[in-house]
Parts: sequence; C-alpha cells; structure tokens
Amino acid sequence: MKIVVCMKQSIDSEAVLAFDDAGNVAKEGQTLVIDPYSEFAVEKAVQLKESVGAEVVALCIGAADAVSAIRHALAMGADSAVFVEDAVLADGDPAAKAAALAEELRGMGADLIMGGCKSSDTAHAQVMPRIAGILGIPHVNTVVELDVEEGVAHAVREVDDGKVSIDVELPAVICAQQGLAEPRYPTVRDIMQSKRKPIETRPAAAVEASAAMQVLETNPKPKRAGGKIVEGETVSEAVANAVRMLKDEAKAF
Repeated sequence: MKIVVCMKQSIDSEAVLAFDDAGNVAKEGQTLVIDPYSEFAVEKAVQLKESVGAEVVALCIGAADAVSAIRHALAMGADSAVFVEDAVLADGDPAAKAAALAEELRGMGADLIMGGCKSSDTAHAQVMPRIAGILGIPHVNTVVELDVEEGVAHAVREVDDGKVSIDVELPAVICAQQGLAEPRYPTVRDIMQSKRKPIETRPAAAVEASAAMQVLETNPKPKRAGGKIVEGETVSEAVANAVRMLKDEAKAF
C-alpha cells in the first residue's frame, strides 16, 4: 500500500502574528513549522505503515524554506518526499493549490491520500476535498479514527453531535482532525536518518484552475472583552437579567 500525505508549512500557532504593509501575515522572523493538522495525518500514516505495511510519501507545495517541515515529516517516519517549490501556490487560492496537488498525485499511484481537514493558519478546509473531487475518488472529512483492511478504509469522523462510522474503498482521501493520532517527537537518531531520505524537488505542473476566492483584507482577532456577572436575588430574576443583557447590550436578538 502506498500512502501519500499532503502537508504544508505554517507559522507556529503559539506565535504572535504581525502584518505587512499589504495586510498579509508577515512570515519574516516567525517560527515556521509543519502544520499541526498535517502532522496528525503524517503520524497516522506512519502508524499504518507500522501496523499493516505501507510506503509513506510526503507531498508538499511551498517556498524554499518549507524543506525543514518536510524533513520533520521524514523524521517522523515518512519514507520519502516530493517537494513542489512554488511560493505563490503555497499561500494562494485553495482551488489552484488543489489542482496542482491533484496533478502531482495522478502519477504517484497512491492507494490512500491523507492530509489535514484544514490548516492552522488559513483554516480554508478546501484543499483535500477539492483533490478528491478532481480525482473522482471518495473522501472522508474530520476523521478521528482510521483503520485499513483489504482495500477498505474504516473511518470514524467527527460531526456536530457525535461521531459517524464510514467505510470507503481505496483509493480515497482521508482528512485528519485533531484526535486522529498523537504526533511523535522524533529522536536525534530519527532526525539524522531523515537527512538521508530522498526529497524530489520540482516545479509545479501547469494546470488550469481559476481562482475561486479572493482575500480582501486580513485583521487580527479583536481582544476579548471582560465578562459580566449576572446578578439576581432568585434564579428567575438572574435568568431575566441575562436575557435582558443579551437583548439590549449584546444585541444577540
């Protein structure tokens, strides 16, 4: 079985974001790491490799500095990597990025394609489902449990009010949600061995994909305002005061 994990690099989720003159998130001086949702997918792919046997290949579109994130995936246990070096596509429109990744995947012979259900930076949650649509194969999103047996992926996905079990025949796309797998910390030995694993670097294939969205403006999250204590002599009075505050002050309805 061959598993290809679509991964990306993002700014450390603990970092304090800054914005450049164009209103984009500034990456200069920031700590860039493998995206957490990509990391969940890599870890589960490596676990499947260890349990049922598989070749795990990391596939990444990014700028030149994304190599460090790819090496992290290799240190976790991926066997090799394909690096499509294209800084514009890396931070660009999800439709164009999905089209480029799908073009790479056509010739890779993957039985199982994995990736994050979203990314920690943009949270577009579009790339992996779009890949499945382009390739004409099934996909399961927000997956928190996964097993593979005799050409069938047994997945459990998270939904608003619980979990749903879904079986899909391979090839298929699986989108990892937090909880699918706890990422391992590579040892020094793993890191040293990852430097000998191959990374095939090439430019993005020419694909026709019109932009599906345009970012007009980016703003930092507003600071959280202080909370209020709802007072009342009785429970009924406190509830009435809470309803009044929601209506008159918060304008909730």
